Amino acid sequence: MQSIKSLSTTVIVLLCCLTGLLAQPYRPSAAINARVETLLSKMTLEEKIGQLTLYTTDWGSTGPTIREGYKDDIRKGACGNLFNSHSTAFVRELQKVAVEETRLKIPLLFGFDVIHGYKTIFPIPLGEAASWDLEAIEKSARVASTEASAAGLNWTFAPMVDISRDPRWGRVMEGAGEDPYLGSRIAEARVKGIQGKKLGDPDAMLACVKHFAGYGAPMGGRDYNTVDMSEKYFREFYLPPYQAAINAGAATVMTSFNDYDGIPASGSKFLLDQILRKEWGFEGFVVTDYTSINEMVMHGVVANDKEAGELALNAGVDMDMQGGIYQAYLKKSLQEGKVTQAQIDEAVRRVLRLKFELGLFEDPYKFCNAEREKNTLLAPAHRAAAREVARKSIVLLKNDQEVLPLKPSQKIALIGPLADNKTELIGNWNGAGNFNDCVSLKEGLSGANMQYAKGCELDGADRSGFQEALRIAGQSDIIVVAVGEKANISGEATSKTQINLPGVQEELVLELCKTGKPVVVVLMNGRPVVIPGIAEKANAILETWWLGTEAGNAIADVLWGKYNPSGKLPMSFPRSEGQIPVFYNEKSTGRPFDPNSKWTSKYIDESNSPQWPFGYGLSYTSFAYTTPKASVETATTRGIPSGKQVKVWVSVTVSNTGKVAGEEVVQLYIRDLVGSTTRPVKALKGFRKIMLQPGESREVRFDLTADDLSFYRSDNTFGMEPGEFDIMVGGSSNDVKSVRIRVN
Repeated sequence: MQSIKSLSTTVIVLLCCLTGLLAQPYRPSAAINARVETLLSKMTLEEKIGQLTLYTTDWGSTGPTIREGYKDDIRKGACGNLFNSHSTAFVRELQKVAVEETRLKIPLLFGFDVIHGYKTIFPIPLGEAASWDLEAIEKSARVASTEASAAGLNWTFAPMVDISRDPRWGRVMEGAGEDPYLGSRIAEARVKGIQGKKLGDPDAMLACVKHFAGYGAPMGGRDYNTVDMSEKYFREFYLPPYQAAINAGAATVMTSFNDYDGIPASGSKFLLDQILRKEWGFEGFVVTDYTSINEMVMHGVVANDKEAGELALNAGVDMDMQGGIYQAYLKKSLQEGKVTQAQIDEAVRRVLRLKFELGLFEDPYKFCNAEREKNTLLAPAHRAAAREVARKSIVLLKNDQEVLPLKPSQKIALIGPLADNKTELIGNWNGAGNFNDCVSLKEGLSGANMQYAKGCELDGADRSGFQEALRIAGQSDIIVVAVGEKANISGEATSKTQINLPGVQEELVLELCKTGKPVVVVLMNGRPVVIPGIAEKANAILETWWLGTEAGNAIADVLWGKYNPSGKLPMSFPRSEGQIPVFYNEKSTGRPFDPNSKWTSKYIDESNSPQWPFGYGLSYTSFAYTTPKASVETATTRGIPSGKQVKVWVSVTVSNTGKVAGEEVVQLYIRDLVGSTTRPVKALKGFRKIMLQPGESREVRFDLTADDLSFYRSDNTFGMEPGEFDIMVGGSSNDVKSVRIRVN
C-alpha cells in the first residue's frame, strides 16, 4: 500500500500525456498570482481566516433571510463566503456589505446546490446518466449555470461524481451510477457545462467536485457511514471520476463525510495532499461538506473542535463550511505552533485566486443583473432543452407484444398516485425550482381519449381507490399506471433497507394486470427499485426517474412514439435487496457461477443476475451487431510505465433492423484474461450513441490505447501487461459479441 501512496508524480503525468486523458486542469495566471500577493500582504490574520470561512444564510421559507450576526461577520472580514444566498436582489444586498462596508472590500463567493437545474429543472443526475449522451448532459449543466449565474450565484456544489453500487444509498440519485468509465465521461461533461468557455464569463460558475472521496461506498448503504476497501480497488473503481473532473478544469473540491482507511476525509492528508494536489496537480481550493470538520470529533480521531481544525488545515482543507472551527480556533492554533502562517496564507491564496478569476474584484455585482435574471429563468429555450434531455433519459425496460407506442385510437386509463402529480416530478435537490412550473403526466397526455383515477396514495395501506381504478380500466383499451417514490425519500439521509415501491402501489399494478388489458407502468423514482412482480406481469415498463420541469411532456413524447426511447441503465436493478451490491463489472472467483454445480458462487434462493443490468435499455426498433473486428499495433516506447505504446482498433457494424428510426448506444467492454492481480469480467472502455434509419447500417470504430488496457498491477504500479484480451461490443453489458486479441 505504501508504494502506491508514493507513486511517482512523473509516472502519472507521463501516463496521462500518453493517453490524452488530461484536459486542462485549473491553473491560475501569473497576473492573478501577482494581484493575490499584493492583497495578501495587506490582510490581517483575522481577515485571512475570514476568507477560509463559509456560512449559510439560512434562506427562510418566507423569503431571503440571513442568520443573526452574519452580516457583522462580513463587515469585520470574518466571513468571506456565503451559501444558500440567491436571487439578484438578495445577493446584491449582501455583496454590498462586503465591498462597501469592509476595510479591504473583498467580494463574497455565493454558493448553492444547483444539482440538476436552478429554476428550469432537468432530470436527476442518475436519470441524465441514463441518456449516455454527453452533449445533452453538458447542455443541461450549461443551462443550469446560465440560470444560476443570472440569479446572483457564482459557485455550485456540483457535480457529484461518487460511484455507487448500492441503491440502498439514497444519494445514488445525484451521481452517474456504478461504472467509473461512464462516470468519468459524465463528470467531464458536467464540469464543462458548469464552467462554460472560461471562468470570468458572466454565465460561468465555479464547479465543485464532490464528495472527495469514496462517499458512494458506505458500509451497508447507510449514509455517512465508514468506507473501507483496498487502495487498489479504491484507485481503480472509485477515484477515476474525481480525477476526470479535475482534469476537465474543476476549480473547487468538496470533502466527504466518510472516513477512508481510518481517517475522515476532511482530515486525510493522503486524499487532499498526496492524491489531489501532488499526484493530480490540483490548484483550486478545497471546501468541506457541511460541518464535517466538527464531525471529526465524533469520528474519534481528535478530542475537540480545535484539534479538528488543526487536522483539517494540515491535511489540506482550505475552507470550513458552516462549522465555524477556523474562525473560532485557527488563531490560537497558530500561536501554539499547531499550524503555520504559510499554511493559512496558501489556503487564502487559493480562495482569492478564484475570486479574481471570476472577475469579482472588477465588478462584484456582475452576477446581479435583475433584467438578465428576469429574461433567463425558465426561458422557452431552457424548457425546450429540459424536454429534450428528459426524453433522452427515459429507459424502456420492457415492451411485450409492442404495446408501446400508444395509438391515437386507443381509450386510455391513466391511473396512479403520480399520474396527476407535480410536486414530486422535480425530484430532490431541485435548486430554486417550483413544482407549479412542472408539467404533469396527465397534462402531457391532454387531448387523448383518456379517463383518470388516482388508485392509491404514494404510501400507506389505503386501497379504497382500487375500485374506481379498476372500473375505468375495464372501460379502456390500455392502462397507463404511474407509480414510484416521493422525491424526499431519495437523496441525502434517505438510506433504505427495502427499495420496493412504498405502500400498496405494487398491489395496485398487479390488480390492474389481472384485468387482461395491456398495462404500461411508468416508474418515477430516484434509485433502482425492486419490482419482481411488476417485472413479470406488466406488458411494458418505462423508467422515467424524476424528469423535472418538462416531465409530463417528455414522457408523453415517448408514450406516443414521438420520441423513440434510447436510454440505457447507468446502474443495475436488483431482483431483490439480498443481491445488493449487484453490478456488472465484478471479478471472477475461483468457483464462478455454474448452474449445474452446487459448489459455485451463487444464491440458493435467487439468481445471481440483476433484474435489468448496467447498459440495458430497449427501443421501439431493433438493432443487429456483427462480430467485432480488431487489430493491434504495438511499439516499444521508453519512458512510459508499461514500456509499450499500444493502439487497438476495434470496429463493428450496427444495423437498424426495425421499422422506425432510433438511437443506439454502442458499448465496448474489455476483459484482461490473465493479470498479476484479478481483473473484472467486463469493464466499459468506450461507447458511441448513433442514430440509424430503418434498414441503415453503420460501422462504429473504437480506438483503445495502453491506458484502456492498464490497471494497478501486483507491484502497485499502474500499467498494462502483455497477454490476451476479450474485446466485447453490444447494446448492453449482458448482450455483447466478442473478439480476442493478444498484446505482446
